[in-house]
Amino acid sequence: MHVQNIDYTRVDAPSLFCQSLKETGFAVLNHHPISPELINQMYQGWREFFYSDAFTKEKFKFKKETQDGYFPFRSENAKGRKVSDLKEFFHIYRWGQIPDSLRDVSLAMFYALEKFASELLQWVEDFLPENVAEQLSMPLKDMIVDSSNILLRVLHYPPLADDMEKDAVRAAPHEDINLITLLPAATTPGLEVLDTAGNWHEVTCDPGNIVVNVGDMLQMCTQHYYKSTTHRVINPTGADRHTSRFSMPLFLHPRKEVRLSPTHTAVEYLHERLREIGVY
Repeated sequence: MHVQNIDYTRVDAPSLFCQSLKETGFAVLNHHPISPELINQMYQGWREFFYSDAFTKEKFKFKKETQDGYFPFRSENAKGRKVSDLKEFFHIYRWGQIPDSLRDVSLAMFYALEKFASELLQWVEDFLPENVAEQLSMPLKDMIVDSSNILLRVLHYPPLADDMEKDAVRAAPHEDINLITLLPAATTPGLEVLDTAGNWHEVTCDPGNIVVNVGDMLQMCTQHYYKSTTHRVINPTGADRHTSRFSMPLFLHPRKEVRLSPTHTAVEYLHERLREIGVY
């Protein structure tokens, strides 16, 4: 499996990007328009939040009906898994709760990634076969206009405990629910993607890169032309076991009423999947 690392400024970047998504479900972009300073500010600010006391974090605990806010350590398990993931995280929606000290930087990151994602969706649609594009309920970019479900998730994977159960991992193998995911480089490696032969491959974690992957909703509305690829975050070994990992993927969701297929609207599919992972 070869996940391409593509220079966003190249003339042929759109075609290379879509080729990598088609072949692997993933692509990596460098020289992209998201500010490195903004990324660093986000990681620094949210590091302080996750390192704060439990009382501070619990003030922002998520509401089951809205899914915004702080999800405590081990709140989520991957679909089909009984052992919960070794992570805590915060869900940022444009309308949701955010700590006052982090609001400006978080919304700046949210809107920057959303704008970039809209451009990438256009690339994706431009390279769809005509017969597949004709079956879309609307253009891909139009699916996300004014969407209240677009989600920026800030994750903290704490250092590993010595008494952790054998099967517990930072993020068990899973597929994303949404259209596409944009992931500015995490603070440490660990992301791996599964090929069709059952082999795992590390995805680059170089600063300045953004990893993009296909979600199940894009797979559904393109009739599996683009396929959602299984991925995971593995546990570090050696001295790295005692190091935290931070990441902040943007999950690009359509508006609730958007029809993905004859059987599912976006909100119907989202709620189905949230129930499967135990958070709805």
